[in-house]
Amino acid sequence: MNRFNFETTPRIICHRGACAELGGLASGLGIRHVFVVTDEGLLKAGLATAVMDALQSASIKVTLYSDVQADPPEVTILDAVESAKSAGADGVIGIGGGSSLDTAKLVALLVKTPQEMSGIYGVGLAKGPRLPLIQIPTTAGTGSEVTPISVVTTPTEEKKPVVSSLLLPDIALLDADLTLGLPPAVTAATGIDALVHAIESLSTHLKGNPLSEALALTAAKMICENLQEAVTNGKNPEGREQMLLASLLAGMAFSNASVGAVHAFAYPLGIRFHVPHGLSNSLMLPHILRFNQEAGQATYAKLGRTIASDLADVSDKLAANTFIETVCSLVQRMPYAQKLRDVGVTQKDIPVLAQDVMKIQRLLDHNPRPITIEDATALYQQAL
Repeated sequence: MNRFNFETTPRIICHRGACAELGGLASGLGIRHVFVVTDEGLLKAGLATAVMDALQSASIKVTLYSDVQADPPEVTILDAVESAKSAGADGVIGIGGGSSLDTAKLVALLVKTPQEMSGIYGVGLAKGPRLPLIQIPTTAGTGSEVTPISVVTTPTEEKKPVVSSLLLPDIALLDADLTLGLPPAVTAATGIDALVHAIESLSTHLKGNPLSEALALTAAKMICENLQEAVTNGKNPEGREQMLLASLLAGMAFSNASVGAVHAFAYPLGIRFHVPHGLSNSLMLPHILRFNQEAGQATYAKLGRTIASDLADVSDKLAANTFIETVCSLVQRMPYAQKLRDVGVTQKDIPVLAQDVMKIQRLLDHNPRPITIEDATALYQQAL
């Protein structure tokens, strides 16, 4: 019998122009003074305007916090918490990419139930309740609007997760209009991030379950069919909406099944070289897929048959190989750096990166094939 526990956001709203409903949605959660969490770039791009207008039209007081940083440092999260407390906010809305959404989750939790950050890193250690929370993604990548996870950069420059069902928002609101102006390179990197979520949630041998598998397969197919269009024709709302939905489905999958080595190898690149998370994943994805080719053959074959109906009757080996090469070709067409050297990594950095990644066993344990320090060194070397 299948035994598993599956958690996700209880209410999901997905349609163009959905932001116009935000005032009523917030009021329905009892929010009268909302703390809006975002970043300066999104604010300057005008993407928060629809959110602010909808809230103000419903006579909801708004306090805006736009100091979110990529890979949010603990100090930034604590600053946001103090700002929300000082303002007297009784609800939180996150709008933006994964960093803004992850920050919003922890603000909603820590304002309502103060606790030390150092005591909640890990699984199920956070205490509640939290403030009402609505999440609005503006990139199709992290799926953070449906995950019970916030990843934080600690004062010791480590990436640590807070994992708790308390972090699942009350509402995830997907409005493709908010993604129409996303630059091609950001669209590409976040889209590959979502694809990695789908692949790795399917290939983990520890926590996968029937629901996460179905979601991952659907997400992978949607991304392979729509990412190139979203990158080259970003004003196409249909392609954008398909990518937003695919990202959400992949987020549901990986948050209930976990991710693996691609994410583990990406984290040191983000911390040491400040490479955006989606790009870090993309730089390592082809090499780790090929490293896993034999051990992950059954999984990759299933993915191959999902994205290409003409692979239905071929061998697992051929279906897996076709999937891997299809993904590698897709990555190569993306308009961003393709090598580690292009983001500042040098030969002398490889041993340090390899040592760093070997400390992330919580993710490496989910990889289909065991990874040694020698393997880690070779994989970074291949990506250089």
